[in-house]
Amino acid sequence: MPAPADKTDDPWDEKTREKFNSKSRSEWLDPCQEAASRSIKCLNRNGGDRKMCQEYFQAYRDCKKNWINKRKAEGGGLFT
Repeated sequence: MPAPADKTDDPWDEKTREKFNSKSRSEWLDPCQEAASRSIKCLNRNGGDRKMCQEYFQAYRDCKKNWINKRKAEGGGLFT
């Protein structure tokens, strides 16, 4: 089983920030989509056994938490 992404990966880098700020309000952008995709693939590989994919789920939660905290620190809302 491949390891989840390195937890030091920064989902809120300059490229993502620019993409997020220039998108239309109706467009959805998730900088943690790659981590989400990995957890779905893990579930598919393991027949839906969530216990086998806990590291992937945790990597996604960590990514999302990191992203939200950085948005708050910059003074931006989650949807602006």
